[in-house]
Amino acid sequence: MQASSTSSSPERHPASSWSGIGIALLAHTGWGAYPVLARYLQTVSDLPGMALLGLGNLIALLVYLPFIWRRIDGRILRSALIWGFALVVVLRSITNLLAARFTLAIYIQTITLMTPLFVALLSAGLFREPLPPGTWTAIGLSLVGALLMMSGEIGASGVSLALTASDWIGIALAAASALCLAIYMILVPRTVRHAVPGEAVLLMQLTTLTVTSTGISLLIGDEWERFTTLTSGDWAAFAAFVFGVLLGANLGQIVSLRRLGAPLVSSVMAWRLIATLALAAILLGERLDSWWQALGAVVVLITITGYLWRQARPFVVRAEN
Repeated sequence: MQASSTSSSPERHPASSWSGIGIALLAHTGWGAYPVLARYLQTVSDLPGMALLGLGNLIALLVYLPFIWRRIDGRILRSALIWGFALVVVLRSITNLLAARFTLAIYIQTITLMTPLFVALLSAGLFREPLPPGTWTAIGLSLVGALLMMSGEIGASGVSLALTASDWIGIALAAASALCLAIYMILVPRTVRHAVPGEAVLLMQLTTLTVTSTGISLLIGDEWERFTTLTSGDWAAFAAFVFGVLLGANLGQIVSLRRLGAPLVSSVMAWRLIATLALAAILLGERLDSWWQALGAVVVLITITGYLWRQARPFVVRAEN
């Protein structure tokens, strides 16, 4: 789950901007790895999803807490906004994790990349904000690209989707997760206005997810003893999940947001799909099998990058000047 920053318009210098972009790409790589590692740990390592989420967040929390607990003002916990974040975080994380059990990691990441489009539509519908230029075109092209990626054959009768019932469940969960992420991203600017630091948001995320997912796991009777049967490769994947994603990607997001601001960090969001495609091929053997699936991936990458870069362009010019 992405964390917010305390500043939406940071001071930028050339060296800081380049290092910020590098950190942003590392953070996006971590989020690209998320569905791959989550799918691997649930389907190959055979770990229960809620137990995985509970233990993973608990370890991340125990590592993170000693470094920031002195800087957290307990009065922040009285904010209704941060508890709203907690609810959205729980829904987002659980649906995202479960989606990885049911469908391919590349499908999940494709749906996730459409989050900025959900943000635009929700902002227009709920707050009467104008749609950014090219939103409807981006929606149409993204759907075409996604259909091509999920297609089995293209013939005279049209495109036939290579999706099973399990895939549809996973895609529905991924769409629900993307919607929750869109709501989260809409709430982020409001934390800036209420002076809620990014560290406090991340602390609340880790704490809420640890308590909620562990509670659900115990309630449904997850077999925690599965952790005792993991191989060294499974533990390596679990460590990457905890330290590379739950901690690393979140902290990288906070740092890059502070150095660059949200528009620039979001403008390279499509890198996540590239990371997912590469890691899914290596860890899961999940690849795009045809030229039209590869074309679909290219369409999604170009569309989302162009859409986000167009919105970030004024901030790029400001940073250069």
